[in-house]
Amino acid sequence: MEPIKEVEKKYKPKSIDVSNSDQLLTVEWADGHKSEFSLFGLRKNCPCVECRGGHDQMGRFEPELFRVEPTREYKVVNAETVGNHALKISWNDGHNAGMYRWKLLRQMDEAVQRLEKNET
Repeated sequence: MEPIKEVEKKYKPKSIDVSNSDQLLTVEWADGHKSEFSLFGLRKNCPCVECRGGHDQMGRFEPELFRVEPTREYKVVNAETVGNHALKISWNDGHNAGMYRWKLLRQMDEAVQRLEKNET
């Protein structure tokens, strides 16, 4: 089991960068790890109740959607932190209900990494 301090660092962002031109959101974590998320994958994995299809689906996501060829381009209109626990993203399609918890973002990244390992 990881020590508490290391767990806290794992889910604490040090910096966040949105590049609409590169279609990426990059998070540098306090533990030194760097995550890159395609905007398409993030939008398609929006964690809100409406996008997930109900409360029982909250926390579920599809890591495969970060690895597919995007069928459209999404842009981040605004991204702001919510307390110390999440990132709220407003998208160019008008959607802004999703709050991406730091722990969920890190879990998404880890799931995509597992997919990539299984493909090699």
